[in-house]
Amino acid sequence: MSHPLIIALLLGAVLGVLYVDMHVVACHTNDMDPEDEKQLDGNEMYYLDFKKKDVVITKPPSLGQFSVPLWVQYALLMHKVCLYNLYVAVEAENYPPEQIDPPEVIVYPRNKVLLGRRNKLICFVNNFFPPPVKVKWTKNDVEVTEGVTLSRYYPNKDFTFRQYSTVPITPQEGDVYSCTVEHNGLPEPETRFWENSTRSLSAVSDTRETALCGVGLTLALLGVGIGTFFVIKGKNLN
Repeated sequence: MSHPLIIALLLGAVLGVLYVDMHVVACHTNDMDPEDEKQLDGNEMYYLDFKKKDVVITKPPSLGQFSVPLWVQYALLMHKVCLYNLYVAVEAENYPPEQIDPPEVIVYPRNKVLLGRRNKLICFVNNFFPPPVKVKWTKNDVEVTEGVTLSRYYPNKDFTFRQYSTVPITPQEGDVYSCTVEHNGLPEPETRFWENSTRSLSAVSDTRETALCGVGLTLALLGVGIGTFFVIKGKNLN
């Protein structure tokens, strides 16, 4: 059985404002998908690409330019420490059952949906433990693989993970997409559907416009009737 271990170092600095500096190290007994990431106030600053053994800067643009010398060597060393600590912990606890948290799945478009306009659907998989998850997209019940992306997993503050998958779309009336997620915490794959609702929104808009026109016409006729009544009444009084 694979047992993951996460080590998080939290450092707070108070300089008028409280900042949370987080260093996350994750490893597995099968040595798959190791993680070494630095965050500041929930924003990822950089992480180590273990396959390329290179640091990837992902900080917000507002923080300007910076470098992290010797981080590769440090991250590789922390990975070895993580594996050793994991081995000791698992042995000491006599291989306890692994905690499992099933994912929450949400599907939504990146931009406002317009017929015939290119867009992307995002499948947000959140609050799961342990990684990984498998994600599959379909369009009108046919599996889609072209252009599909799957991010690496990101740690949450409660030591669960989140991950994003995207698929490019050019929506047409009646299109139905689905995102299916597999995880050890789910008894069966969980599927979320997204259906192009542009047509129904247009119908609602047309109905509202028709209703407003009807109300306006009724008020106009009522105004004419009231005016005529006062004119006739005025003549009778004269």
